[in-house]
Amino acid sequence: AIKNYDLTSGRTFSNQESDAGTPVAVIGDEVAKFFFPNLDPIDREIRVGGLPYRVIGVIARQGSLFGLSLDKMVIAPFLSPLHRLTNPRGDMDGFIVQAASQLEMQDMMESVREGLRSRRHLRPAVNDNFALETSESALMEFRKTAKIMNIAGTALPAIGLVIGGLVIMNIMLVAVAERTREIGIRKALGATRAVILWQFLVEAVTLTSLGAAVGLLLGMLTAWGIKTAFTEIPASTPASAIAAALVASAITGVAFGMMPAMKAARLDPVEALRYE
Repeated sequence: AIKNYDLTSGRTFSNQESDAGTPVAVIGDEVAKFFFPNLDPIDREIRVGGLPYRVIGVIARQGSLFGLSLDKMVIAPFLSPLHRLTNPRGDMDGFIVQAASQLEMQDMMESVREGLRSRRHLRPAVNDNFALETSESALMEFRKTAKIMNIAGTALPAIGLVIGGLVIMNIMLVAVAERTREIGIRKALGATRAVILWQFLVEAVTLTSLGAAVGLLLGMLTAWGIKTAFTEIPASTPASAIAAALVASAITGVAFGMMPAMKAARLDPVEALRYE
């Protein structure tokens, strides 16, 4: 009831089954489809830890969170044999308490804190050795993490763009110095400043775009490899992200390639032809 799970079939276990520790189970949608394909799982047997449980209900599909399925679950009474797997030493790693209203939440939390401190024999001066978390505090923590990731996700690529732009600028400056005589010949044959400027800008944009394409390919392959080998979290690269990366690289090429291109365009053709 606290989790607000809906059942597609069957029922939840009764108070009598909870008190007696009856080996009955309510299973998730994915568990039902995996173990009972094309069958009604109600009143069938499923084994957990080698012990049989009678399926009495199936929870409606919950979907996934960060790529982790929320439908791989088996819920049984706390006093059933399942607690030997989930709580082998009698420990409870967590439990959920629901208040009747938002106004009663703080009083409920204090009651829970007092009960836990008493159970753990904590003196008044000793700090809590457990954590109390509400859905709002969990959401705030998630938002804080998301904000940090957004800042890092913006700052690191920005630094990379600046460093890459400086490298491109140095490469283009060297190219202008090495091709001074070529520039002089082109100008002598009638090439205008605009033509020379456009030529070097195109070269700079080509370099940055090729670099972005290689980076995108390596990033996509790395994400796919991590997903395949280590985690079930889905990895995808939307077309909008690819377009944004290529546009950003092109803008970087124009911004950092402008100075070398202008230097090339302003060369005096006579002096350029004398250059050795």
